[in-house]
Amino acid sequence: MSEKQFKHKLYVKKGLKVAFTPETLEKIKIIISHYPEGQQKSALIPVLHIAQEEMGGSLNVDIMDYVAELLGITPIEVYEVATFYSQFYLDPVGKYVIEVCQTGPCAICGADDMIAYLEDKLKIKVGETTEDKLFSLKAVECLGACGSAPVMQVNTEFHEFLDLKKIDEIIAQLRSESEIKKPEELTWKERLS
Repeated sequence: MSEKQFKHKLYVKKGLKVAFTPETLEKIKIIISHYPEGQQKSALIPVLHIAQEEMGGSLNVDIMDYVAELLGITPIEVYEVATFYSQFYLDPVGKYVIEVCQTGPCAICGADDMIAYLEDKLKIKVGETTEDKLFSLKAVECLGACGSAPVMQVNTEFHEFLDLKKIDEIIAQLRSESEIKKPEELTWKERLS
């Protein structure tokens, strides 16, 4: 297959100028210093979280290549991590990312119904973002909370033992808080310094 026939988004550079602020670079140096010499790859996950937060809420090839260069690792090592973990987004997402299990034991206890309910309530399909850019809906393999299912994760917060009424309450609360800026102390950049 020729390059013109198919080009995965991981191979599409936008030519964006990507750089952390000097303050963020100092915090990243501190994070890297927590690992033995030559093991800076160990800082990859927290650095990717910071990059995603500071650079628009998702990761593109330019950002991931910048992180690779910063850590002295190959770009493919960054791509592998960014595409494996569900908390990293390669496409732009809404302010609140709602994740629900799509397979496994959780799907047996109501996750499929919950996905359908959320799609109807938010008027989007899995993988989409609401028109107001407030919510994105993702189906993930596992949230690791089968004992308290049905569950969903909204950004970094878990919601357990859900029913439709609780889902409605969570969505209503997020809508009402949507104008409030995320407290700085909840960002990766601040937590890891």
